Formats: sequence, C-alpha cells, structure tokens
Amino acid sequence: GGFNCATDALLEIAACTLDMDPLGRLSPGEIAHFHVEPFPGANIEEASLEITGIKPFNPLRTADKESNALGKTFSLVRRKIKENGCKRAVLVGHNAHFDLGFVNAAVARCGIKRNPFHPFSVFDTATLAGAVLGQTVLSRAVEVAGISWDAREAHSARYDALQTAELYCQMINSLAPVYEAWTAATDEEEE
Repeated sequence: GGFNCATDALLEIAACTLDMDPLGRLSPGEIAHFHVEPFPGANIEEASLEITGIKPFNPLRTADKESNALGKTFSLVRRKIKENGCKRAVLVGHNAHFDLGFVNAAVARCGIKRNPFHPFSVFDTATLAGAVLGQTVLSRAVEVAGISWDAREAHSARYDALQTAELYCQMINSLAPVYEAWTAATDEEEE
C-alpha cells in the first residue's frame, strides 16, 4: 500500500520456502500467499495500487486480517525451521530490508510474540544480483539469469516471491563451484 512500513497498509503477503537436495543445491519449496485487509487507519498510496493492481476494497477479494495472514505464513516458516533444525529463518527478498520492515511493523501492530524471522539479518537478491548478474532490478536480473518473466504477473506478492526464490537459488547454486574451489585452496594452504 506504499513505502512507509509504519503507516502504509500491507495488502499482500507471500513467502516461498527453500529446499536443499543432498548435493546442497537450493530450489523453491512451498509457498504461502494471502491477500491482507488494510489495518485500521492504514495509509494506502494510489501510486502503489497503480503498480500492483491491487483493489483493496473489492468485495470479491478474499482478504485475511493482518494477524491471520501473518500467523498462517509464520506457521509454514516455523515448520520449515523445525524440519531443518534451525532457530530462526532469514528473509530472502529483493530489497529485503524493505520487506523485513513491513513484516516487523505488522508483527508489532498485531502483537505477535514469536516472529520466526531474524530481526535484522537478510539475504538481499538486489545486492546479490548486482554483484553476480550486473542487474539490481528484479525483472532485469531474472531475464539475465534466463528465467522467464511475465510483466502482467509482476508486483503480485506471490509472483515476485516465486521469481525471487528462483533467482536466489540459481545465483547461490552457480556460486557452488567457486566456493568448492576456494575451500579446496584453503585446505591445501593449511596442509
């Protein structure tokens, strides 16, 4: 609903978990996606709605209360944390601190005591794509990476989460040979 996480509505939320195969390669996993009712007194910027195409007060839009949408999303994240023996999840996002700001503000508004995400650590695909692919805009980075991009679907939370997950996995997987060469060289130096 805008750019200010303290005052602007969170209108959609999507989270895509990541899976790792036995060789350590990442791939997109399960997804949670919810339309969200604006919180009472929320600001909604018309310019944001023009970009996202969201019609927050359309009677056909099935939207959850912010606390319900977060709770359902966090249930998926907590389950994956437990399955993987972790203590916290790290949010991966394109301009991830922006996303984390909205999540943290919504958590505070809703009085949620157990946020599964690390409070300040993130993996930012905008930064990573700038370093790996020479592009910081999601659509351009995805295209350079050879992943299909549908401009009509762009800016929906679900689509952007899936595309960001795919991009992140591809970039991290492409770095595996570099990491393996670096660790082999480090091991040789130690011998």
